[in-house]
Amino acid sequence: MNFDDQLKTLIFFHLEEFESGRELLEALDKNDFAKECVAPPKGIKKSAFFEAINNRGLEQLGEVFSHLVQEAIGVIPAEYAHLGNLVSIDGSLIDAVLSMEWADYRSGVKKAKAHIGFDINRGIPRKIYLSNGKEGERPFVEQIIAKGETAVLDRGYQSHTHFDQWQTDEKHFVCRIKENTTKTVVKENALPEESIVFYDAIVLLGTKGINQTEKELRVVGYRVDGNDYWVATSRHDLTAEQVAQVYKLRWTIETFFGWWKRHLKVYHLIARSEYGLMVQLLGGMITYLLLAIYCRQQHGEPVNIKRVRELRHQIANEAAEIQSQETRARAKPSKSKPLKRKKRRAKT
Repeated sequence: MNFDDQLKTLIFFHLEEFESGRELLEALDKNDFAKECVAPPKGIKKSAFFEAINNRGLEQLGEVFSHLVQEAIGVIPAEYAHLGNLVSIDGSLIDAVLSMEWADYRSGVKKAKAHIGFDINRGIPRKIYLSNGKEGERPFVEQIIAKGETAVLDRGYQSHTHFDQWQTDEKHFVCRIKENTTKTVVKENALPEESIVFYDAIVLLGTKGINQTEKELRVVGYRVDGNDYWVATSRHDLTAEQVAQVYKLRWTIETFFGWWKRHLKVYHLIARSEYGLMVQLLGGMITYLLLAIYCRQQHGEPVNIKRVRELRHQIANEAAEIQSQETRARAKPSKSKPLKRKKRRAKT
């Protein structure tokens, strides 16, 4: 099982919604399309498959993933280019089994956590890191966000120390904060009329001498459907309503997580080691990126389940055609040449 076999197998696993490694291996052995187009020529044994998933291919998969991200960026237009390079960041817990000792969460429960950076403008994942379930999420922002980009974050990422550091590193952020966070006003900005925005000011955030920011930042407060939202940001170039819009776009990563888990079954474990789980997750990321590029190039659409189902029907039809060809080949009569009879010589 070489790397090409491994990659095709992972894509097939996610695309066909298999729920276990056993189900995948059965398909590789009995499904005509899988045997012809996915599995190695001589098939794959259970031990060889799991050895490959848990020990090989991670570096190569990372290279493929990075290449596809750049290809997708070149194919998919930026939907919110006027708001800058927006990257939503969030963590997603993955149920683990008790034998996965590295996936620490709490007593009697094992969970891993995927930390993902999601390109809001193009609707694609761009970075992924894996940790145990107890790992903090804030440190991954620095690894995911590049200089000049804007991290779009929920309240769990609020950290006044990190706010200062991100500004020092010229990494922007739009982060929801707790409503009762202390704000020392440096300057109040004018509020737009008849707007959802009720607060816009340059402040020092937190309590002086305890957790106050060293650098000034901007806080925008707005109200939607009776709910108040307080957002801290380093983006002074946007209007207050645009800041509110940017935070609203954070929901795109939640939509991605839901779609990814529901339609590609990325959290049905086929690996138990940390290495193997990362291999599985990268396989799911690569599958999603391939779908994103395909849907955009062939149909001018974002990823959607309709196109995925079409691909699954196409695979099923090709499997039926392969089986039909094999059946006809077995039923076809032999074309071996008949033996020539020797002519008897007449006796003189």
